[in-house]
Amino acid sequence: MILRIFNKDLPLRNLLFVIGEGALIYAAVLMAAFLRFGSVHESFLAGEVLGKALIILVVCQASLYYNELYDLKVTDTYLELGLRLTKAMGIASIVLAIIYYCIPPLLMGRGIFFISLMFLILLVVSWRYAYNWILKKKMFTERVMILGRGNLSHEIMNEINGTRDSGYQVTGVISMNSTPPSALFQYIPQFSMNRPLFELAESLNTKKIIVAMDERRGNLPTEELLNCKLKGIQILEGETLYEELTGKISVEKINPSWLIFSDGFRKFQTARFMKRIVGLTISSLGLFLTLPLIGLIAVAIKLESKGPVIFKQDRCGEDGHTFKLCKFRSMIDNAEAASGPSWATEDDGRVTRVGKVLRKYRLDEIPQMWNVLKGDMSFVGPRPERPEFVKKLADIIPYYSERHTVKPGITGWAQVSYGYGASIQDALEKLKYDLFYIKNMSLLMDLMIIFKTAKIVLLKSGAR
Repeated sequence: MILRIFNKDLPLRNLLFVIGEGALIYAAVLMAAFLRFGSVHESFLAGEVLGKALIILVVCQASLYYNELYDLKVTDTYLELGLRLTKAMGIASIVLAIIYYCIPPLLMGRGIFFISLMFLILLVVSWRYAYNWILKKKMFTERVMILGRGNLSHEIMNEINGTRDSGYQVTGVISMNSTPPSALFQYIPQFSMNRPLFELAESLNTKKIIVAMDERRGNLPTEELLNCKLKGIQILEGETLYEELTGKISVEKINPSWLIFSDGFRKFQTARFMKRIVGLTISSLGLFLTLPLIGLIAVAIKLESKGPVIFKQDRCGEDGHTFKLCKFRSMIDNAEAASGPSWATEDDGRVTRVGKVLRKYRLDEIPQMWNVLKGDMSFVGPRPERPEFVKKLADIIPYYSERHTVKPGITGWAQVSYGYGASIQDALEKLKYDLFYIKNMSLLMDLMIIFKTAKIVLLKSGAR
């Protein structure tokens, strides 16, 4: 069964996996407490132990998340799982020690947490082994057929095959002509339209057909698909499934009518107001908490190189209006005097030593919170690009200007999903994520992006 969150597919088993692991962590703490107390202690009945165990649960699962233990592409071997699990529990222990030091009444005492670690590791490893076995056996997957053997079909296949827990199993690929089998789908049964589509779906026990034809005009088997639809088989556009699988919109494959008639792109005044309130709150708090750090950064920049502490640069905002983006200067003064406007690159020689540290920890972006307070930006939104690049990219990339229908942000769906971009291809990929965000933006999605941003900053990934 597939759930849909922010219009992105999430298999129900994935959610159950996280919830189930949380229940096991909670049970491990309660078992440890039971062993130490020797019986059902009165603190159990009063709910004291249950509440304190919940704190341990939240800290442990947050540590698992921040150590990429819910990304099966990262923890694809038991060695990597063991190393990351050990690191995660070490971090959880430190965080809990700080919490207990600051708020002593929350301490469970009697070494309960360290006893629970033994149960926790045993239960978590066993749980993940069982989950991997379920994935390997393709249990609880949704069986689908793909109609078409072009580029879109190939991209969908790559996404399903490259994501172990996608929740889908492709039972067959159907070609509209009698061309020989394609090597791109060598491990998937391939069929031609020489028998009724409904009969083929029934024989493969498939309840969903994905229409992923690169060219539909004059080729779409309308009557066959209508017959399948009326008999209870779900018909889904390939572009829509691609969006739900990847969290991005394939701008090369869609046409204006897809954007016009698709769900989303709603901008309610209440949602815009709440988004503004959240941005103001986080930016005000962020600037206040980083005031001492701002002073240290300013001194460090001044001591290393000449030039202003704050670097201001023209960027394109909502409706294409230009504004001055504020950042701590991380490059030498007049860095583009010789080259003209250019993207930063790996090991860019223009970046100062202080600038490398600022970029690594995203500290150079602290002044952008002032842009949020002024109303030039939101805290979450598409990254604002320079006017020189916007004009060039809008001529090359379809729908590029649509990213300016909302305010740009310090962080965004593209930033947490793709990372830094320094080429036209990167700009294309980031636009796919930006359009997905604009289509599905909500306060809850903004909070999730902020949470993921904190994770990326802590892991120090994607900076340049």
